Amino acid sequence: MKMIVGVPKEIKIHEYRVGLTPGSASEFVRGGHKVIVETGAGAGIGFSDDDYRAIGADIIATAAEVFAMAEMIVKVKEPQLPECEMLTENHLLYTYLHLAADPAQTDALMKSGCTAIAYETVTNELGGLPLLAPMSEVAGRMSIQAGAHALEKAAGGMGILLGGVPGVAPAKVVIIGGGVSGMNAAEMAVGLGADVSVFDRNIDVLRRLDARFRGTVKTRYSTAHDLEEAVLEADLVIGAVLVAGAAAPKLVSADMVKHMKDGAVLVDIAIDQGGCFENSHPTTHADPTFIVDGVVHYCVANMPGAVARTSTFALNNATLSFGLALANKGWKQACRDDAHLANGVNISGGHVTYEAVAKDLGKEYHPLDL
Repeated sequence: MKMIVGVPKEIKIHEYRVGLTPGSASEFVRGGHKVIVETGAGAGIGFSDDDYRAIGADIIATAAEVFAMAEMIVKVKEPQLPECEMLTENHLLYTYLHLAADPAQTDALMKSGCTAIAYETVTNELGGLPLLAPMSEVAGRMSIQAGAHALEKAAGGMGILLGGVPGVAPAKVVIIGGGVSGMNAAEMAVGLGADVSVFDRNIDVLRRLDARFRGTVKTRYSTAHDLEEAVLEADLVIGAVLVAGAAAPKLVSADMVKHMKDGAVLVDIAIDQGGCFENSHPTTHADPTFIVDGVVHYCVANMPGAVARTSTFALNNATLSFGLALANKGWKQACRDDAHLANGVNISGGHVTYEAVAKDLGKEYHPLDL
């Protein structure tokens, strides 16, 4: 089975990543598939149209033409509503979706009739999320960079250096969630010399963190009381909570924020899934922060887009094998052959086929019919 694979240019604000690098696109071409790329799609990370032509891809003038010609659309970020309008029942969409926090996108995808596979709900044999992991690694590491900058006085913070200096105490960093994002945030925070505590409700996760960091990170079991106490004492709080495919729980309430230090910073990595702080709402790289009750909130919804080249390569490393399976076999056979890939199907034939999304959005759940 040969397929026309389309790569449109990302249109979300300050999104520079691209669905396929020339190297990844060449794998589809070598497999006998036709790859069409919107002109300029790779420019944000330094790839020209000629780079794609060199591996056998065709360059197409507009997104509308890419959508009209392609059978499989490979993107990075969730389709914006104008893109949803170009999708039809004949399309397979392969990208991040984060539907539980986005009813408008969900409705538009259902209306289109397309089959939409979400990177963030594809699983592996260990129970992990292999296509979300690389961006979680990037976001976790970036959260400390962003938080350190937001703590500067000119950015609205209290004016402290994350690692302190000899004779001056370092900042207190609280990380909520010890998964991939939280662990990578801890790596960066420890590296900068901060006083780091990680909260989680999984004892095995806490054990792994303790073994990895050898006492340089305080591991804490997350009770509501202990978490609140730590948040009120913190200079920087990283929200790194994930419930696969579902809306994030609100773990820092608006009332807690009122009692935090003036100039403290909250960085919400979970914002794509609705955010884990009550006051959170999505922001952009152009205007990344807002202040509520003297506390700086950083809630950029496509955080890895700021380091687009690193992020694109990391993402392609993870998505390529699944993408090739979809193109080589067709999505139904590929999902029959791989239950982990089937877990990525969130929308098909006008129905929500991922239970957590249906529950969070009050939609009828239709188990995937292959």
